[in-house]
Amino acid sequence: MDIQINQDQFIKTVEDNNIVVIDFFADWCGPCQTLLPTIHKLAEELKDEVTIKKVNVDTNRELSVAFNVRSIPTLVYFKNGKEVARHNGLLSEGMLRGHINQLKTA
Repeated sequence: MDIQINQDQFIKTVEDNNIVVIDFFADWCGPCQTLLPTIHKLAEELKDEVTIKKVNVDTNRELSVAFNVRSIPTLVYFKNGKEVARHNGLLSEGMLRGHINQLKTA
């Protein structure tokens, strides 16, 4: 399943879905590659409740600048079209699940 989106798809994704997690990443980033299997697993597992997508910072620089992404991976959490939280750096599957569960119950 390809969950990577570009700048044009970004606004529609955030506006059309209740809960969205965007993973700002780069192919050359070691921690990003470590996080990748977790992102794909949860994107598939939670697809009926949460939209999880990836944005490549190298090919979507304007979007990265607009969201002030200064380090990667950066996960930005949206609820009802608005940014509600973010996490910089690598996190475990359990931590990511916890962040998503907080969004679902907030």
